[in-house]
Amino acid sequence: MPAPRILPAAYEDILNIADYRIREVGPNSAEAITNRLLDTIDLLEETPLIGPLHHDPALQSMGYRKLLCGQYVCIYRIVDGIPIVYRVFHESQNYTVDFLWEM
Repeated sequence: MPAPRILPAAYEDILNIADYRIREVGPNSAEAITNRLLDTIDLLEETPLIGPLHHDPALQSMGYRKLLCGQYVCIYRIVDGIPIVYRVFHESQNYTVDFLWEM
């Protein structure tokens, strides 16, 4: 399978997570979570169905999946054989509503 594609909004999410970690915990934590998120997303190249279909019926009906990475959830789906990461949220966020609102 082709390498996963990370959309600009998802990259921005990852950068915002790193910025938060720098402020709250320190640069080592920011680097660690960034690497962990990117490494987890890279798993989609070999195992694109690793994440289950999303539990929300609206997202599920559109083929969205969720990939868990610690306290973070990567929302993705497979389009024309390519895993595409749309957003990355903290698990405590009401991300389903936010994500549907953006669409």
